[in-house]
Amino acid sequence: MDDGLEVVRPRVRASWVRSERYGVSPEEVEPVFTGDVDTGSLFYRCGAEVLSALHDTLGTEPVGLMMTDHEGLVLARWSVDGDMVRSLDRVHLAPGFHFGERTAGTNGLALALADRTPSLVRSGEHFVAPLRRYTCAAVPVLDPASGNLLGSINMTTWSTGSSDLLLALAQSAAGNTAALMQSRAGGAVARPQPRGEVFHVVTDRLAAGDAASSRAWTQAVGAAREAVQAGRLLAVVGEPGTGKTAVAALARQAVARRERVLVARPPGAEDVDAWLALWVPALAAPDTCVVVAGADVLPAWAADRLAAAVTPSAVPPLVLTAATFEALPERLAALVDAVVEVPPLRHRPEDIAPLARSFAREHRHRDVQFTPRAVRALEGHRWPENVRELRAVVREASGRTDVVDLAHLPPSVLTSGGRALSRLEQLERDEILRCLTAPGATAVHAAEELGISRATLYRKIRQYDLQIPGR
Repeated sequence: MDDGLEVVRPRVRASWVRSERYGVSPEEVEPVFTGDVDTGSLFYRCGAEVLSALHDTLGTEPVGLMMTDHEGLVLARWSVDGDMVRSLDRVHLAPGFHFGERTAGTNGLALALADRTPSLVRSGEHFVAPLRRYTCAAVPVLDPASGNLLGSINMTTWSTGSSDLLLALAQSAAGNTAALMQSRAGGAVARPQPRGEVFHVVTDRLAAGDAASSRAWTQAVGAAREAVQAGRLLAVVGEPGTGKTAVAALARQAVARRERVLVARPPGAEDVDAWLALWVPALAAPDTCVVVAGADVLPAWAADRLAAAVTPSAVPPLVLTAATFEALPERLAALVDAVVEVPPLRHRPEDIAPLARSFAREHRHRDVQFTPRAVRALEGHRWPENVRELRAVVREASGRTDVVDLAHLPPSVLTSGGRALSRLEQLERDEILRCLTAPGATAVHAAEELGISRATLYRKIRQYDLQIPGR
């Protein structure tokens, strides 16, 4: 393979290097099969519907259509061409088989998943010799709500055929799958693609972190400080929005107060190259640390480049944050000496009221009061997006009043967040909440204002699972 490394594209070259590091045989695809294929997910149902409809329009075209999960496990495959089907079976590109870089080396779907960007791998760019008879185009599919990597849509044809439209077709199918998922999930607003940022952490940004005082939070901060003091390269892990970046910055500044702490959040995969060029040189600067927030979403090639830029030192100039340690790219995970987990906000309810007051003060530049009913409602909410969600709720509520009560909180805080509601159901739920959370409101008054009986009102409260303190 070394002779060809000079003529292939950089991303493909990086994938070849990883394939060699994983010990993939360049002579044949060594099958890794599992009987556990998840066909019940929303991603599978929507992707199968899109690809099945596309398959029906292709006629006798020699194209294999596939969808995989986020690890490269093939979930389903469609093709009308018998020769293509038999050929794909021989290289184990079939449902139930893993086809990521670790198993099949460089190929279209593996590269799309590793780098989180649309990828086209032509014949000679495949790492394993039997795959060079194909050209593969694949596109990652992200969850429209969370932005998490769900899997890929892959299209494979013979290497002798035309591949000009193959990637465009895969991109269209992936986009239609994501759009259908969004529609089936109740039309929730899709999370915007990350633009990337690099900012300097100043003391004011850490005020909310200092406001939290639960045992779970202080233990996480303390463990992070001990790791930094011991000169270990730290990874802070936890659910999105738990305050991982704050833990990392608090730990660094407690140990080296004069240190400049930069936070770098990755952009979309297509902009990562320019983003890296912006801040990687700072790793060599004295008294500087970079917190790479969301290191688990970095393309594999970018993780390799970052790992190569970290030189051994008494105090590593880098802290990583991720959802889990296992989600970190392999080269970065190998650098980590200590892992600290930040518990989700629902496991530390005693932090909610202090954080809410801190966020309100940050937004209004003066103290804002919260009624006991509002505090109970905030403490009773599950906070699926953790501190990030609490900050958004408090900013909205405190922007309208100096005393936050139930009526100022959004409906999402007063419901359990079960099934997706239709637009009409949302309007009905919000009107019921408006009447029930008015100052001095009773069920009798609310039912009269709504023009319904008390029995109907209580049935609606149960239907929408409304969580109203005191009721």
